[in-house]
Amino acid sequence: MYQTAEAAGADLYANIEHPVHIAPMQRVLVTTGLFIELPQGYEAQIRPRSGMAFKHGITVLNSPGTIDSDYRGEIKILLINLSDNNFTIQAGDRIAQMIIAPCIQAKWQIETALTKTPRGEGGYGHTGIKQ
Repeated sequence: MYQTAEAAGADLYANIEHPVHIAPMQRVLVTTGLFIELPQGYEAQIRPRSGMAFKHGITVLNSPGTIDSDYRGEIKILLINLSDNNFTIQAGDRIAQMIIAPCIQAKWQIETALTKTPRGEGGYGHTGIKQ
């Protein structure tokens, strides 16, 4: 079964021959049967489905996952069960969402100093605003 994504965002479906059981805290790689060829300068982002996360505790590990424009293999979704209950994926179940987005490739340059900002080296939870 091959799928086509007709819009920039699309649901992805499980393309499996047998149900896939996910125990609590177990992770599984679920096939989609989907192969895409993205233009250079674009990426596909794989995101969880909010209903699966809320109702069943099933989410996409490594989210958002990135599919680079040079990847030609089958799209597979890495799911994890964060609930206390077993969960079963059936063939044809919607398991994730995919968003196609422009992606700028950085060209790295070594510098000896960085420009100063109000935030500076303030890390997590630091906005640079003094109250």
